Amino acid sequence: MRRGGLKIRLLIGAAIALFALVKYCSSAEINPHTGKKQHISISPKEEIAIGLSSAPQMAQQHGGLHPDIKYQQVIDLIGKKLVDNSIARQSGYPFEFHLLRDDRAINAFALPGGQVFITFALFSKLVNQDGRLNEDMIAGVLGHEIGHVIGRHSAARMAKQDLTQGLLSGAAVGFDPSTAQGAAAIANVINMKYGRGDELESDDLGVKLMIDSGYDPRYLINVMKILKAAAGPNRTPEFQSTHPDPENRIQKINEAIKKYSK
Repeated sequence: MRRGGLKIRLLIGAAIALFALVKYCSSAEINPHTGKKQHISISPKEEIAIGLSSAPQMAQQHGGLHPDIKYQQVIDLIGKKLVDNSIARQSGYPFEFHLLRDDRAINAFALPGGQVFITFALFSKLVNQDGRLNEDMIAGVLGHEIGHVIGRHSAARMAKQDLTQGLLSGAAVGFDPSTAQGAAAIANVINMKYGRGDELESDDLGVKLMIDSGYDPRYLINVMKILKAAAGPNRTPEFQSTHPDPENRIQKINEAIKKYSK
């Protein structure tokens, strides 16, 4: 009886894992903006809907939107210039740029579908030596986040998470808990590596967007130095982080500048 029950569990677990794998493999498509093969399980319209519905909550988590209209106008103008003069315009995403009130967390991020955010803590550091805002550095941050959107990184991550969940569900049904835990650990490492790849691709796209829009891409390197300084000496090693080390990103940015400046 126990052997029969184990066989049934194994068959059910294998079926769950196989279904998740087939679903993931059948979702392959070529991103027209990057030329790369991706696995996407949601449509651009669904991405836009997710971003719009999540934006208010994300803003609230960072203290709401910044009250200074002039600063927000700077963000809007630079963001619009980046979109209107690059491949981002062809994406069809309704990009919106938001300056958050948060003056502690040095951060910027993008939701699927074109909602882009930058905290005041980071915005206030994007200045020249005389304290004036540096539009090229702001463009570097926004261009990187636009890169996440047109790269469809959130949508691709969702598909990977669905695959991971399906495989783990199959492992949980067909094997003992310790094996399932091991599979979960491996899955986390896989997803982590994909996260670093997304960041590097967004840096690459950010350089292209900056050049196409008339901004100096070398200032994206300045942004990396700001992020490195903000992380401090005790930052998480690259292998354990979803973000590549700033030094590695600077090297890749320099390579992208040479590539797109030809």
